[in-house]
Amino acid sequence: MARTALLNVMVQAAIKAGRSLVRDFGEVENLQVSRKGPSDFVSAADRRAEEIVRAELTKARPAYGLLMEESGATEGTDGQHRWIVDPLDGTTNFLHGIPIFAVSIALERQGQIVAGVIFNPVMDELYTTERGRGAFLNDRRLRVAGRTALPDCLIGTGIPFLGKGDHGRALREIRQVMPEVAGIRRCGAAALDLAWVAAGRYDGFWEHGLSPWDMAAGILMVREAGGFVCDINGRDDMLETGSIVAGNEAVQGHLRKLLAAARD
Repeated sequence: MARTALLNVMVQAAIKAGRSLVRDFGEVENLQVSRKGPSDFVSAADRRAEEIVRAELTKARPAYGLLMEESGATEGTDGQHRWIVDPLDGTTNFLHGIPIFAVSIALERQGQIVAGVIFNPVMDELYTTERGRGAFLNDRRLRVAGRTALPDCLIGTGIPFLGKGDHGRALREIRQVMPEVAGIRRCGAAALDLAWVAAGRYDGFWEHGLSPWDMAAGILMVREAGGFVCDINGRDDMLETGSIVAGNEAVQGHLRKLLAAARD
C-alpha cells in the first residue's frame, strides 16, 4: 500500500510512541501513576507517549493544531488542519498488564477526518486509513464483516465504571442486545474496538461517553472498510455527542433499533 507523506508522518509517530509504551509495559509495576479521577489513571508512560507524538507531528507540520487527551487543545496557525491524538487508549488495561491498548492519531481537515492510524504495539498491529483510499491492517486491505443476522454476530461495547457514565442505561442496553447476539465483548480500548469492526473481528460496536480522540481515527477506519458509523441518534455528530454505533449497514441498523428500545 502506497502511503501519502502525511500518513507516513502519522505512522512514524505512532510507531515511535508505541515502542516507548512497550518498554514501559515491560516494567508496568514500576511506573509512577497518578489519578485523574475514580478509576481513571494517567501514567508516566502515557505522558511520555504523548510528548513523542507531539514532537513528531509538530516537527513535520508545525502549523497544524492539536487536540490531545492529556494536554488538551493547541491552536495552530494553519486554521484548516488539526491532529486528534490519544497516546494511550486503554490506560487501565496497560496498567493491569493487559496487552490491549493502542496509540491513536487522526488528522482532521476543515472539520472532516481524512486520515487515521491506530497502533497496538504489543500485537504489532498497525491499522491505517485515508479518506477515499481504504483501510489496512499491516498493509492488508480491510473489510467489515458480512454477517447480517444478529444471532451470528459478535458485538463490542464499552461499560461505564466507577464515577463515569450512566450505569442504568448501560444495563438496559445490554439487556436489549444480549439475548439477540452471539456474544458481547468489552475490551476497554475504543480505538481498537473500532479497528476490530473494520477488520471484521467485531460485527458491530456501540458506546457512550467517548471523547474525540477515542474514536476519530476509528470512525474513518470503519467507513473506509465499507462500514457505517453514526451517533446514538442516527446523526453524524459522534465527536460532539460522544456516542457511537458502528457496523455493516444491516448490523448497525439492528443495533440502533435495540438501543432505541432500551430508551423507551
